[in-house]
Amino acid sequence: MAASIEHYQLPLPRLEGAVRLLIVVAPYYRQIADDLIAGARATAAAAGATVDLVEVPGALEIPSAIAMAASRRLYDGYVALGCVIRGETTHYDTVCNDSSRGITLLGLQGHCIGNGILTVENTEQAVVRADPQGQNKGGGAAAAALHLIALKRGWESRSPGKDSATPRDPIRLAGEIDGPAGA
Repeated sequence: MAASIEHYQLPLPRLEGAVRLLIVVAPYYRQIADDLIAGARATAAAAGATVDLVEVPGALEIPSAIAMAASRRLYDGYVALGCVIRGETTHYDTVCNDSSRGITLLGLQGHCIGNGILTVENTEQAVVRADPQGQNKGGGAAAAALHLIALKRGWESRSPGKDSATPRDPIRLAGEIDGPAGA
């Protein structure tokens, strides 16, 4: 039944100025990683972004590498790529949860990150998800980073102190905007 549900993808954002992405990949499963990278590079190119690539030993090292790069402020956003395939031990759960948690915490600090770390049951699932002509999860991760960059830039352009004479839309919590003053 889930296969009949149509997936919607936002169109790539239009970004003003240069956009620089860092792809951080754990190439433990090289073929899968290469497909994820190809998808991410194609999406970045379609948006006019430039890309650098670094490799780390495993998915657990991806958040650390992004944090180190973010401290240098060289990139507008980051694309986390890798693949974790369930094995016979609980190591799978640790790697999936902790790499995702690390990326989420970095995102909550304001870093624009697209998470393309596949967490799958078997190699066949990984191949389908990584295929740049198929599900293209690498491209999806790059698109997510680009959308967050656009969102962040949009909010930065509206920050307090910049063009404060420009009227803003009022935020209405309840009732009429021009209604009675009493509650």
